[in-house]
Amino acid sequence: MSEVPDESIHLMVTSPPYYNAPFDYPGLFKSYEEYLELIRSLAKSFVGFLLRHTQDVRIDGTLYPICSDIIRIMVEEGFRYRDKIIWRKPEGYIRISRRSGVLIQHPYPMYFHPDNIYEEIIIFQKGDFSYSQLKSMDKKVLEESKRDVELFNREKWYLTIWDITNVLPLKGRLEGGVAAFPEEIPRRLIKLFTFKGAEQINVSFLSCEGIIATSYCDS
Repeated sequence: MSEVPDESIHLMVTSPPYYNAPFDYPGLFKSYEEYLELIRSLAKSFVGFLLRHTQDVRIDGTLYPICSDIIRIMVEEGFRYRDKIIWRKPEGYIRISRRSGVLIQHPYPMYFHPDNIYEEIIIFQKGDFSYSQLKSMDKKVLEESKRDVELFNREKWYLTIWDITNVLPLKGRLEGGVAAFPEEIPRRLIKLFTFKGAEQINVSFLSCEGIIATSYCDS
């Protein structure tokens, strides 16, 4: 990310690679510590090119304490932990999982392994946001940045749980072979955390295509 000027980005949406995804990233990390070092190095670079008073959002959800460790690392590197959203996938997603089926094959205690249908969207902020600055903002930009309250209520953006269909493993998918996240997630985040015309960046790891930033660069 050396080509990105310091404090030039208003919003960043990123999905770091899963630590425990043997099918998507086999043998990528030698240890959990190596994985956390990657997260820390990314945090150090993010804090430089993000403007103050803006958001950094990453998506995660595993059986390792990755969420807690990411929060700890980001706070240690200077970010403020603002909020967390649960992304809940459709229950039909579990049909490709083998976890819960273990108990069916072995109906005894300790064979219970529930199917995971959620991930965590962690929201960080660089510095404090002063709402008083809205008074000095360009009136046209402020008006064009108004959000659709009807959509906000209809799709229940106000909840800490968002029901969004995941990217299905379809044949011929552009980002085949990686754990892609749905466009709806960065779309909502861009709408909720940027003003009209703000600079955004969608940092996608391991060949995930950076489609969202260009598609919604005008908020």
